[in-house]
Amino acid sequence: MRVTPFLILEKISSEREKEMMRQVHRRSNKNVFVLVAMAFFAIVSLVVMPKSYKGRSSWFGVTSTRGVSSESQLRFNNISGHTGFTSKSVLKRDNEKGDVNLERIEAGLATARELIREATKLNQTSPLEDAYYVPNGDIYRNAYAFHRSYLLMESLFKIFVYDEGEPPIFHNGPCKNIYSMEGLFLSFMETDTKFRTSDPEEAHVYFLPFSVVMIIEYLFHPVIRDKAVLQRTVVDYVRVISNKYPFWNRSLGADHVMLSCHDWGPRATWYVRQLYFVAIRVLCNANTSENFNPKKDASFPEINLVTGEITGLIGGLPPSKRSILAFFAGRMHGRIRPLLFQHWKEKDENLLVYEKLPKNASYQDMLKQSKYCICPSGHEVASPRIVEAIYAECVPVLISQHYVLPFSDVLDWESFSIQVSVSEIPQLKEILMRIPEEKYRRMQERVKQVQRHFVVNNPPKRYDVFHMIIHSIWLRRLNVRIYR
Repeated sequence: MRVTPFLILEKISSEREKEMMRQVHRRSNKNVFVLVAMAFFAIVSLVVMPKSYKGRSSWFGVTSTRGVSSESQLRFNNISGHTGFTSKSVLKRDNEKGDVNLERIEAGLATARELIREATKLNQTSPLEDAYYVPNGDIYRNAYAFHRSYLLMESLFKIFVYDEGEPPIFHNGPCKNIYSMEGLFLSFMETDTKFRTSDPEEAHVYFLPFSVVMIIEYLFHPVIRDKAVLQRTVVDYVRVISNKYPFWNRSLGADHVMLSCHDWGPRATWYVRQLYFVAIRVLCNANTSENFNPKKDASFPEINLVTGEITGLIGGLPPSKRSILAFFAGRMHGRIRPLLFQHWKEKDENLLVYEKLPKNASYQDMLKQSKYCICPSGHEVASPRIVEAIYAECVPVLISQHYVLPFSDVLDWESFSIQVSVSEIPQLKEILMRIPEEKYRRMQERVKQVQRHFVVNNPPKRYDVFHMIIHSIWLRRLNVRIYR
């Protein structure tokens, strides 16, 4: 048995931040004396570390699973002579009920794994019935297995959203900027009736509904620049839910999910070891050089919705009328873009690269007139250019390092995008010119086909970006087996 103490809550320095911290507790159990005392006492969780962490990687992540043993409940230190408010008989009864529920959930997941594993071995001569959409074609790694998994997700998967916390920090996020997917996902989960459950005992995963973007907006002082506000907020929230509910400690966080599109999304998970190393992190900034782990973490797309709507963004000219070979316009930042500008900024009449668009040019029109849209990483690996290209039915040219592409456990990105290494930037035009017209047209058709998986719908529709994110979480849960 290993003892892992949570970090002691640091002193909160401003009245505004104090109020935000109080909001975390408003929906929590007011009778739990630890929450009142935690500014003065260290709270220690006794947890059992995983007995095994095995797994071979596969495209669908279900060839094997990593096991998490859960043999103890959260226990409180003796404070003022108290050991807790729940009697041992009640705890025992609750534990027995929890054991039965957990066994039932794991049995259902085991069946789902086996059905998906069988599907990976089958061809698509007899596709599954689905009046709405039947995945097929080269854009999928295994269309039949994806379809089988998706239908199982729709029939089985349940998500419990912790009710603790108040807007604007929790249950809320931005919906009209580069981080829009963070806010939209939070918003959709608040009103979802398909996957969300009010009964935590039937849930497969537990969602932590904090918004890193809103923590930064409301608590991060632009002059003081105290990044510890992330630590205080996230550590405090995990402490609240782990004290009130048994689920975090039962799985060491392995069936818990956080989601963020902010550049500091990964940083927000540093401060709780299990959140960083064990929990499912759904991140736009899916950078393997920063410990993004595709076996347990999921990549989702960065989508810049300036108006909060996709109106006017979808569609483009047919291939025969796309007169621009390749296009990029954007600021110089990061390590890749300076090289792109060095070799191609305003130097070629067919490969158009701008730091600032010409006066009368329209960014959206340029995308829709281009055969290829260049998508270099900036400060972080993720870029909204990728989805902008897909929306405009322009073949993305991906230039990045250590980036795990969104939904890449399902989608075969090589079938509808061009991937260029940083060292190949000087030969970029030559690479694109060598692609036969017939191959380009096939790829462009696939871009149009894959578009449905990146479209934002309100309310969400089957197979759209919201459902693809849910499916990515579903696959990560299939990669975990929790047992006592």
